[in-house]
Amino acid sequence: MATRREFLKDTALLGAALTAPLAAAPAHRVRTPLAPPEGTPAQVASDEAFWARVAEQYRVTDAVTNFEAGYFGLMATPVLEAYHRHVDRANRDNSYFARREYPALAQQVRARVAAFIGAPPATITFSRNATEALQALIGQYNRLRPGDTIVYADLDYPAMQQSMQALAARTGARLVTFDIPEPASRQGVLDTYARVLDANPTTRLLLLTHCNNKTGLVLPVKDIAALARPRGIDIVCDAAHSFGQVPLTIADLDADFVGLNLHKWIGAPVGAGVMYIRPEKLAMIDRAHGDTGSLESVESRLHTGTMNFATILTVADALDFQATIGIERKAARLRYLRDRWVAGVRGVPAINVLTPDAPGMVGAITGVRLQGRGTREANQAVVRTLHDDYRLFTQWRTGLAKGDCVRITPALYNSAADADRLAGALRTIASA
Repeated sequence: MATRREFLKDTALLGAALTAPLAAAPAHRVRTPLAPPEGTPAQVASDEAFWARVAEQYRVTDAVTNFEAGYFGLMATPVLEAYHRHVDRANRDNSYFARREYPALAQQVRARVAAFIGAPPATITFSRNATEALQALIGQYNRLRPGDTIVYADLDYPAMQQSMQALAARTGARLVTFDIPEPASRQGVLDTYARVLDANPTTRLLLLTHCNNKTGLVLPVKDIAALARPRGIDIVCDAAHSFGQVPLTIADLDADFVGLNLHKWIGAPVGAGVMYIRPEKLAMIDRAHGDTGSLESVESRLHTGTMNFATILTVADALDFQATIGIERKAARLRYLRDRWVAGVRGVPAINVLTPDAPGMVGAITGVRLQGRGTREANQAVVRTLHDDYRLFTQWRTGLAKGDCVRITPALYNSAADADRLAGALRTIASA
């Protein structure tokens, strides 16, 4: 793990390097840094004047009010402008930049990301998204033998479920699936995982989704890992929605393998993710596609080919912008907006809120289902009505054991008034 002094030194070097191209870069507007008000994160979360200033940092369409921030994160304007500068530089300086300057810069950005997620730089490598990283981790996992068991739940991401299915078919492993209880509670989730693992003593690989993309339920991954590890089970964790949405480090997950995104809640350009492998588990992941890289290098486990140079460089700018707000304040604000609209519908009998209010079990994302309307068509109709009649953009999600739902995901550019308007619209739709 890099020391604080090394991290600050790397940050200073990176800042200088990214702003020193071969020729003069185009001028850009300098903004006054955001100055969060005094108070705890929970107190700052309801300061609409401050969050209005934050919202001004985003160029958001006025065609709809976006409550589908879970797809990918809008770049803040300073980040977007930095991205444009990096695109211009890479395009102008071309292969000279790509071969002589970019590799060192990319390694410095990797160090920044590693510090942010609390992992040694040598344990991570860049991917284009969490899905790519997780597909490699699952598909190249080499510990299975015929008769071993691998496990996933109904709330896990479809592409990861498919990867687990393909792994079972290729290795002869036995595939076990189960449903996470609804409504969920922390103890109920832990009891369910304990029962599944007790019933399947030959389990070798367990897929866990820290914050799932359907209901937004945040699993106690570290506690589940504590159940699994004494049984000799390896944990692959889908953290696509986690980092940047809630305060989190790799140690907080205690998983062996992790895939995460930088273009969702970190706000980097689309096309940036990370693969993490616990050092002592590196040999359990085969090198990618005959890669001839070092057996001791995590980078040999993911062969992406040429990535977007500007995208990777802009990750540092995205982290800088996040730091001006602070992850604790950001998480508190997202939770405040989520709780505000949920409070407006929680007592309505016809509306089922699928994510609990308990601390640590939810962030920004929450799924909602109208009573008796769990079909695909019914939830698509709710999404359509919210859009057409109220100009509120949400997303329908499927794959839940008890029926489909509508996913609602606020972002920093949303206001308390937006949350209130959403709650009112849902109450009206539910009464129809």
